[in-house]
Amino acid sequence: MTREYSKWPETSWLSDSVDWRKAKTVAAGVDIGTTSAQAVVICDGELYGYASIHTGTDFKQTAEEVLAKATGNSGMTVKDIGAIGATGFGKINAGYASKSLDEVHCHGKGARFLYGPEVTTVVDLGAQTVKAIRLYEWDRVRDFMMNDICATGMGRNVEMVCDLLHVPITEIGEKSLALDGKTDPEPVSTTCYNFASTETMGLFRPEYRAEPLTENEVYASHLFALAWRILGVIGKLQPLDVGDIKVYEKLGFTGGLAKNSGVTKRIERELKTTALTSDWDPMLAGAIGAAILASE
Repeated sequence: MTREYSKWPETSWLSDSVDWRKAKTVAAGVDIGTTSAQAVVICDGELYGYASIHTGTDFKQTAEEVLAKATGNSGMTVKDIGAIGATGFGKINAGYASKSLDEVHCHGKGARFLYGPEVTTVVDLGAQTVKAIRLYEWDRVRDFMMNDICATGMGRNVEMVCDLLHVPITEIGEKSLALDGKTDPEPVSTTCYNFASTETMGLFRPEYRAEPLTENEVYASHLFALAWRILGVIGKLQPLDVGDIKVYEKLGFTGGLAKNSGVTKRIERELKTTALTSDWDPMLAGAIGAAILASE
């Protein structure tokens, strides 16, 4: 079997301390993305089960599979779930859903679940899009910005680079930070992710530059380019006293690229802030938000 360097491991979990049959409210949410899909079940406001799987070629089959894995061997069926929200690129394929929801509100609501009421700026780092979301203190979306060119939505691009270079996606972020005290090399192209990938591969050619970069420096150059483009989206939410990019109070990351420290640490460094952390996988945010919104 060919190794898939670009994929985060599939995961699933079911609580052994919650009895869903005794719950007053049972809600579920699914987030069908272009490269991965997540589903969660929430009982009386508490996370009961979840699953995160790779999106296959059949989005409808993926939607069925991810919810089935989130309920596990609990005996729960779709009929036992009071409300089901669907979001993401392939949400239309979740035929069992009672509500179809937009990603912005789902990730905003999901981030509050993951990071608590103090998070006011949410950055959803997906495979194809990046969304910077600002929340009111009373748990509603104030405004948001999205990437308008392909260079920003580079979660998928990182996957492509990992497959090309045979470096696991679980490792490329930390490798890019292991520079032995050196500063980041100049970022590769931020105009288009195809240009970025081509330039990244070129950095391994000895004739490309007078002083060839090390393997970790090449990773740093590529991920720094992603971070820089994402900063441009975040910067559109800056206060009226325009100047350097600013973040409103507490920052929380969601989405698969949020698990790549080579991107998030560079964003934190440039913003001079430290993002909030959670015990839960940030990839679950969209599905969590969908479940909460579906039950309201």
